[in-house]
Amino acid sequence: MTMHSCLLWASDRFEQDEVAGEDVTVLAADSWLVAEGQVLALELHRARFFAAFTPEQRGRLRLDEFWAASLDRIPLAGDWFPRVELRQAGRIQRLAFRLRSAPPLGTTLTALTHDGHDPRRRPSIKGPDLATLGRLRRDVGARGADEAIILNEAGAIVDGCSTAILWWRGDTLCAPPTHFARVDSVTAKTLVALATAVGSGIRYEAAQPRELDALEVWAVNALHGIRTITTWIDGPAMLGPSARASAWQARLDALARPLRPPRP
Repeated sequence: MTMHSCLLWASDRFEQDEVAGEDVTVLAADSWLVAEGQVLALELHRARFFAAFTPEQRGRLRLDEFWAASLDRIPLAGDWFPRVELRQAGRIQRLAFRLRSAPPLGTTLTALTHDGHDPRRRPSIKGPDLATLGRLRRDVGARGADEAIILNEAGAIVDGCSTAILWWRGDTLCAPPTHFARVDSVTAKTLVALATAVGSGIRYEAAQPRELDALEVWAVNALHGIRTITTWIDGPAMLGPSARASAWQARLDALARPLRPPRP
């Protein structure tokens, strides 16, 4: 049985959400996977979410207390995909916490290049463009794809709708240039750190889809971890699944830590 509940923060406590979803604009958001009480890189998620707020907002909204209270609401048994939000309804801004059951996880996906301009309004912040990107994913889903790949004006790969795109050239892990406008992916950042730690080369390059022909390409995010792109509709031929993806996923899994350390 799946679960999805939403609570609004009222300075020092939670209360039930009574605002219709269509009346709400999400200004900032973050989400992560909690599997049997274990979570990967939670501090990076916290830092990314907090970076969307001014110091004045953090104090006025009691952001630290909200974060701690949200973590306390996540069960330690089962698999969960919680989300924290700064949302606006009319002129009122509120913090909200969503407790969601984690959906089934995958290891592969089908991609399709988005044919059009970059639809994101604030590409460096997770939240403001979630609704737009959700519609884009539904559009490409009608064509048999799981993910849309967003390009910049020069035709270079920037991001997926809900994933960061990485690829391998031999033993070198490649990623779009750091100055490209996109959400700072916690999973991609962790994989780059892992690659550095084990001595794999790191290369940042502006690559067009056709330049990834016959390469191993990953779409990564906090929910699924690593998924290999096995088919790119009307795009490059993909190398497909390999033992490398499962080995690197195991490395990610080994970095997971308790959501709440045991209390003495």
